[in-house]
Amino acid sequence: MATQLTPLPDTGVEPFANPVKQLNGMLAQPAVRRSLPMILMVGLIASAALTWFTLSTPTQKTLFSGLPDTDKASVINALKAGGITGRLDDSTDSVTVAESDYSKARMLLAGQGLPKSAPAGYAILDNLPMGASRAVEGERLRQARETELARSIEDIDAVAEARVHLAVPENTVFVRDNAAPTASVVLKLVGGRSLSDAQVSSIVNLVASSVPGMKPEGVTIVDQMGALLSKPDGPGAANDARIRFQNQVEQKYRDQLTTLLTPLVGAGNFTAEVSADVNLDDTSSTRESYDKSGSLRAEQGNWTSKDSAAATPPGGIPGALSNTPPGPTTVTTPKPQPTPGAGPTPAATPAPAATPTLPDTAKSSDEYARAYDLGKEVSVTRNAPGGVKRLSVAVVLRDVEGSKPRSPVELQQITDLVRSAVGADPARNDQVTVISRKFAPATTAASGPAFYESSWFSMIVRNVTALVIALLVLLLGVRPLSKVLLKKRDEANRGDRDLAALGIGAPANGNRAPVGIDQLEGAQNFDQRLGTVRGFTRDNPARAALAVRDMIKADAR
Repeated sequence: MATQLTPLPDTGVEPFANPVKQLNGMLAQPAVRRSLPMILMVGLIASAALTWFTLSTPTQKTLFSGLPDTDKASVINALKAGGITGRLDDSTDSVTVAESDYSKARMLLAGQGLPKSAPAGYAILDNLPMGASRAVEGERLRQARETELARSIEDIDAVAEARVHLAVPENTVFVRDNAAPTASVVLKLVGGRSLSDAQVSSIVNLVASSVPGMKPEGVTIVDQMGALLSKPDGPGAANDARIRFQNQVEQKYRDQLTTLLTPLVGAGNFTAEVSADVNLDDTSSTRESYDKSGSLRAEQGNWTSKDSAAATPPGGIPGALSNTPPGPTTVTTPKPQPTPGAGPTPAATPAPAATPTLPDTAKSSDEYARAYDLGKEVSVTRNAPGGVKRLSVAVVLRDVEGSKPRSPVELQQITDLVRSAVGADPARNDQVTVISRKFAPATTAASGPAFYESSWFSMIVRNVTALVIALLVLLLGVRPLSKVLLKKRDEANRGDRDLAALGIGAPANGNRAPVGIDQLEGAQNFDQRLGTVRGFTRDNPARAALAVRDMIKADAR
């Protein structure tokens, strides 16, 4: 039964209303179908090449950022002269190098003094817009001060980078509400370097002196690992100071033993450890003592003569004999009354005043008040910390392979030398022990870093990884796809050959002519009709589907 195929009606739909259908129609064209394997192969090869270049390029690390154009040119030229590839990253405005060349590039540029210009902190104030508020001006000034302090701290050799944060409270008229400013400093130290206590104290005083009203206790310093470098005053700081002092004392004794034993037994042929029990207590005492005996300090009294009672008081008219002065008197120094158990008189006691006396025969009575000074001694004793209460020293000598062991006499001589070097005192129960033993064999240290830490190893890994990915893409992607496409092309060629055998030939140029309705109607036998229907279905899949649908509907009716 012959079924007439009707052409598709014009539905008025735009050509690009269904892009998937349009794409399928484009791919169904013979020219596109023949070139599709080559397109996919080129795409896979391009993907493999892109993967190769992406993985073979080393990881970049930012060297400098925010540099002026003059410094960028100088840095790039210096890197090129040093055999290092430098790149300009426009997205971040920075100069980058390979991660393996980062340290070498930093040393190279530091040796040439590059970059020469660095952003100044007070340059921020030059760009201050006109009419800025007081709060904006204060923030800009604080930011400029922080930047300048960071640059000053970065001048220290062990500091690579520094950041300073200032917390300055607002001034208020209420004295009770005034708070002192504080500061936080974050330091990034150079690899393998550390800051001493004196350097940390210098940074603290530098920051505190740069901000009015700031005290050194308000400055906190941490490093890139989060370790607190500025130790606040308190019990913890006192304990740390005591431990450091004890370590210094022990290290001093170790240095003395190293200086003594190195010429005697050779470097590396001994090991010495010192444990010092240091008295770190700060004590003071005051003592007062008095002598039992004293010295005469003052004397006051009077005496009465025997003739004074019978004498008549002066009378008469003043002027002549009644005003005659008495006769001459004798001045003598009275002897102090000795006290039982009295000691010598202190030299600082003043001499008693002279008292006019008469011979004992002329005295009737006397009455005196005497004051004595007691001896006084004030003694103040202060014991400074740092005295060694007990010392323990252990020294192990190395027995050289193939040599005779050291004799007891030799060990005793070395022990006496060690005692003299550390100042061992038997009264303190100091212990000094010296023995001679064979040392365990030392492990041979590698002459350099491990091979997997070398730059050439990472480069080889990247290149091998890129090559393996490219091969996997070719073997698992390109090769199976090419086989499938070649198989489809062979099937199409086989169909063409079948059509040619049935009388539907192809032109001389090799491009097969599309099969139309006329050829279907002109088929003479079943085989020719079958080949014609196969070619028509291949060239017109949409119309063939519509034909099948119409046939199904016709059979249903």
